[in-house]
Amino acid sequence: MESKVRDLRQQLFNFKFNKSFNQNDFFVTECNFYAYNLLLSWPKWEKKIINIYGERYSGKTHLIKIFLEKNNGLIIDLNNLKNFNLEEIRFNENIIIDNVSNELDEPLFYSLIDTIDKYNKFLILTSNKSLNNLNFKLDDLKSRLTNCLFAEIQKPDDILIKALITKNLADYQITLNSKLVDFIAKRITRSYFKIKEFVCTIDKISLKKKKPINMKIINEILEDKIEKI
Repeated sequence: MESKVRDLRQQLFNFKFNKSFNQNDFFVTECNFYAYNLLLSWPKWEKKIINIYGERYSGKTHLIKIFLEKNNGLIIDLNNLKNFNLEEIRFNENIIIDNVSNELDEPLFYSLIDTIDKYNKFLILTSNKSLNNLNFKLDDLKSRLTNCLFAEIQKPDDILIKALITKNLADYQITLNSKLVDFIAKRITRSYFKIKEFVCTIDKISLKKKKPINMKIINEILEDKIEKI
């Protein structure tokens, strides 16, 4: 597996998505390799239901887009579940539900999963936490969701932190020299959300002050001492 990971580290996977994605490269390292490889291995899964989970901005939705570039699938919006015709499931091999949380209609959600199982379809569920930790109240739903194949996207490792900083800076058309990027990567909180937040703050400051980002500003952001934008 290590040799596969080393090979994948060097690859950037580019796809054209909708406007919610700035650029569309997915960088693979140990922390997301299992989830990425699991989707690529479809349909050779041990179970029909998989749950890909990880914190905000960890790439779950991006992985779904990559999967749908290669395979047919139907994305179901949980917010519109009351108006969804369950018979549509018959005509789609893969059903995808992105961003599952415990703020949903549990009986309706269970009915959906039960119908997917009846038609013997594949189901991909993404969430910020493992479905086992979402504290659903409906026993039948909890029981059904224990029969998932779980794939965690772990906190970013050193390689991915640097790649994400570079990618997010490029998304905002911000250029920093490699020494500054290395400095940030060694000190920033190991969190996808914090990396995104950090670069958004840099963007706001650069637009407001209209001058290059320097070490002083970077330190202030990292230490959370920057003036509110």
